Amino acid sequence: MNVRTLFAAAVASLSVLGASQAIPHHSFFAEYDRELPVTITGTVTRLEWTNPHARLYIDAPDESGEIVNWDLELGPPNGLMRLGWRRDSLVPGTVVTVEGFRSKTEDNVANARTVTLSDGREVFAGSSFDTTTSP
Repeated sequence: MNVRTLFAAAVASLSVLGASQAIPHHSFFAEYDRELPVTITGTVTRLEWTNPHARLYIDAPDESGEIVNWDLELGPPNGLMRLGWRRDSLVPGTVVTVEGFRSKTEDNVANARTVTLSDGREVFAGSSFDTTTSP
């Protein structure tokens, strides 16, 4: 096998592997509804610093008072870093208020637009809603 053939086979193999590992990205309007705003106050349980979007999980009471865990989509880590976030910006136990938009299909899932800390500071969450002007 010559070097060119070997190189072409390696590139083809890596392309297939890369395609199988890719995480599909979606628009805001594919998953969230701007007509379903939500405000949630709760306690941070976890901040996942992952691509394509960071995720914030908080425990908050539902309408009946039962504690549920919310899954909140943030912007991508790179964008959050440009906004001043770090991996340890929100540690478990921190109380926050999150404003955003509910998922069209999932309970207790939302796209976070802002996160307000217990001291009143409001930070932008890098919502994909804010960069999208129409559905």
